[in-house]
Amino acid sequence: MSAEPSMLAGVLTTWTFSPVVDAVIVLAAIGYAAVVMRLRRRGERWPVVRMVSWHAGLACLVLVANSALAIYARQLFTVHMVVHLMMITVVPALLVWAQPIRLLYRGSGRRTRTVIDRARLRWPWRALMSARFTVPLYAAVLVLTHLTGFQQAMATNMWIHDAELLLYLVSGYLLLLPLVGDELTVEPPWPYGLRLLVLAVCVGPDTLVGVTLMMSSTVLAPAYAASRTWGPDALTDQNTAGVIMWLGGDGLMMLLMVVVAGLWVRSGDSARSFGPWLDGVRRRATLGEFASGGGDIDDEQAALDAYNARLAALHGRSVRARDENENSYRA
Repeated sequence: MSAEPSMLAGVLTTWTFSPVVDAVIVLAAIGYAAVVMRLRRRGERWPVVRMVSWHAGLACLVLVANSALAIYARQLFTVHMVVHLMMITVVPALLVWAQPIRLLYRGSGRRTRTVIDRARLRWPWRALMSARFTVPLYAAVLVLTHLTGFQQAMATNMWIHDAELLLYLVSGYLLLLPLVGDELTVEPPWPYGLRLLVLAVCVGPDTLVGVTLMMSSTVLAPAYAASRTWGPDALTDQNTAGVIMWLGGDGLMMLLMVVVAGLWVRSGDSARSFGPWLDGVRRRATLGEFASGGGDIDDEQAALDAYNARLAALHGRSVRARDENENSYRA
């Protein structure tokens, strides 16, 4: 659908309808509220700020799917870039701050809690949370969807456009899940210094894509300008989108780093070093993936050594007793 120039004046009143996305958003809102009400019936409280964060994230999804952004994102590269930043950074951060996994854990029965605990400790979940996977995924999504022919294909195929938005949301959520909040994810939680380092690394792909689009003299997606008879020419639109990507992407990452730094300061001295996290890594390497997060690995190793020594002592006494019995029988 092509947006007419007259619609620009009434952009706030321009809306469309996305049945599947809207149904998922409604179910997500109802489900979150239902678990919160279950907690309240038990006499437990759930922070209001988390509920606000969840519904703010869903509201952003409504804007992306139903507002004028959904129309103009297929006709202006600049609007697409705004939607891109919302889907890969803003919405994932809001959903992470809402802590839906922790809410489900607290509001469910023992069986569901056991499933969540086992999933958190197994390698598939840990691999999805690993920066060795999420950072390359994030970088690949940015580069391949902007600096190749993907934008041209997306602008001419609705299903590719929808798949792109889902890809942004998933890659952004996986990246930020262990980084920007205290969601119930891996055990032990990542140290704040490591979180800041990963966020700083992610500034690189944002800058690369933004500067490349800003400085490029070749139109990568002429379908944007071909879909309209108004607005900026294709190259100006593309260069402006690069500016939005560069400044907006880096700015959002910097803002998340400020948030993480604030959490680090507020958390106290115990969370300032890599010690507890490295100890957890050693514990899993020594005792296996089902090792609990509590206790110091050196204490556990000492207990294991003492247990082995006791077994050896018992074995030695049994051997001596057997030898004495054999000698008395011969005598």
